[in-house]
Amino acid sequence: MRTDSSPGTLPAREHLPAAAAGTPVLDVVIPVYNEEKDLGPCVRRLHEHLVRTFPYGFRITIADNASTDTTPRVAARLAEQIAQVRSVRLEQKGRGRALRAVWSASDAPVLAYMDVDLSTDLNALLPLVAPLISGHSDLAIGSRLSRSSRVVRGAKREFISRTYNLILRGSLQARFSDAQCGFKAIRRDVAQVLLPLVEDTGWFFDTEMLVLAERAGLRIHEVPVDWVDDPDSTVHIVKTATEDLKGVWRVGKALATGALPLDRLARPFGDDPRDRNIGDVPRGLARQLVGFCVVGVLSTLFYLLLYSGFRLVTGSQAANALALLVSAVANTAANRRLTFGVRGRGGAVRHQAQGLVVFAIGLVLTSGSLAALNAASADPAHSTELAVLIAANLAATVLRFLLFRAWVFPDAPPAPYEPHRLPTDPRDAR
Repeated sequence: MRTDSSPGTLPAREHLPAAAAGTPVLDVVIPVYNEEKDLGPCVRRLHEHLVRTFPYGFRITIADNASTDTTPRVAARLAEQIAQVRSVRLEQKGRGRALRAVWSASDAPVLAYMDVDLSTDLNALLPLVAPLISGHSDLAIGSRLSRSSRVVRGAKREFISRTYNLILRGSLQARFSDAQCGFKAIRRDVAQVLLPLVEDTGWFFDTEMLVLAERAGLRIHEVPVDWVDDPDSTVHIVKTATEDLKGVWRVGKALATGALPLDRLARPFGDDPRDRNIGDVPRGLARQLVGFCVVGVLSTLFYLLLYSGFRLVTGSQAANALALLVSAVANTAANRRLTFGVRGRGGAVRHQAQGLVVFAIGLVLTSGSLAALNAASADPAHSTELAVLIAANLAATVLRFLLFRAWVFPDAPPAPYEPHRLPTDPRDAR
């Protein structure tokens, strides 16, 4: 996965300021490959709709993906005839490659794309981009799987689409409903930071983009759409599905290993007005408590199993020390990733060393409890030993959470809140 440098943590969302005269607010990209027949009617219909209904300046960009027919000439002719249309030629195929190239170079603060067949009803375009213009959301997608969507397509495509989205939900914990609808939009400030992290250059591009955005906590707005299947679609279903599954595996592996610097996409705390009303509750405390409790329960069960096994071959003190040591290493690793959200290998050795210090404190508590029990009874029952250890571990757990939060995995100080203004001069964004 890519980890190239990027502009940095995202600023707070705000309503887009009024653009300078002649500067488009929206840039709609139409990626095409050998679409000489449909390109002209599509662009003219889209242009007429935007002129009639869209209240901001706009641009339509035709992104030609190395077409071998007369598509480049049709695109050039449209750019000559319509002022708001431009044409970009790429010498390599790939929808993701085309979107990355055009979006990265665009000066419009809102970037969108749609398929050339215009299967999606254009009345959904303004609802798609409005939340991005207002500052409410970071990305927006059209959904054919919403309850209020109206869709006309064959059973085969319906089955494939729903199956694919179920796979995303089961494997990548995706919560958005429709990854494949060719009707999406993104704010430019988000795209500048997000696109360098997206590796795919084909059909999986927007799925990967959505998964990373969602995992980073960005807000994705969904718009129910009316959609009519294009019977002449040239998409190779089997090949596309195979590539998508490979992409799911690659992204899932990268997320599991913490290989992606998703902290670059974080919005500052306080971007949501509800956050600013929180008084004395430390940031993320509720989520961390839940995660710590879950890890703690599993670690305790693991510890008790280890202790019972070691107790068969050694004394209680040695069995306790060994079981606590092994479970402490596993507990630190689990809390590092799941409770405190630390990804990647950076600092892992230091965290484990600090975790062992916390382990030593727990060892003193539990060993002291066992010593006190042995002093009170020469031959305590095994069940009594376990009960004493559980009580001692509960006390150690409270102390462990406090030390983890304050010392081992302390929160980085939040960046100062500064209102963000999008540049009106495209050169300022570079």
